[in-house]
Amino acid sequence: MNPPYLLGVLGGMGPLATVDFMHKLLLATPAVNDQQQIPVVAWNVPQIADRQRALAGKGPSPLPQLLQALNKLTEAGASHIAIPCNTAHHWYDALAAASAVPVLHIVETTLSALETLTERPKHVGLIATQGTLDAGWYQQGLTKLGISPVLPTAKEMDEWFVPGCYAVKRDERVQAGELLLRQALALQERGAQILILACTEVPLALQAVDTSSLTPTLDPATLLAERCSQLWQAQHPF
Repeated sequence: MNPPYLLGVLGGMGPLATVDFMHKLLLATPAVNDQQQIPVVAWNVPQIADRQRALAGKGPSPLPQLLQALNKLTEAGASHIAIPCNTAHHWYDALAAASAVPVLHIVETTLSALETLTERPKHVGLIATQGTLDAGWYQQGLTKLGISPVLPTAKEMDEWFVPGCYAVKRDERVQAGELLLRQALALQERGAQILILACTEVPLALQAVDTSSLTPTLDPATLLAERCSQLWQAQHPF
């Protein structure tokens, strides 16, 4: 018999993206009353060291704080762990090795969803932190599926992505959306048929601006929420 389902959300990266993920969990579950919604315990502690700075060699590693969060969630009874931050998956192997319960992988979840598309695109754009791009998880997965990744340039990262990402953290979402929309359109102009919003703060920014001119997007946070909901519903069918 499976243990009681209690989802642990290892968040705080950033805090608004974590709240957004919690909302996506609700939307992903076709509940008709409170009791059918996913039981969740969340660690939304934004003092976790900056992931981008750590990977750039400009700040401390967040791993000790991530391990502390993992322990707190498992102590609270979490049966599964979700991490609504793509860049934090740089430390996924260490976290999974230290965890007594399954740690879901946001990148694998996204690539699995892409694989099931009826019409698979030939070119997919990535909007992500430099750390996520350098890790190559999405590029490797896309290549295995016969899809060519379309990546931001260094200039675009400096002028659009990074300031857009940090504008979300200041809750200046219109400014963030304007910057990240430019990034999205640039990838689209270079042939991207679908855009993967591979940073959990990007969807929050794009919601604040008119994206009617954009090609379809995939939101890994939404797909991760749907995966969490599927696991819940498998134990508690409605």
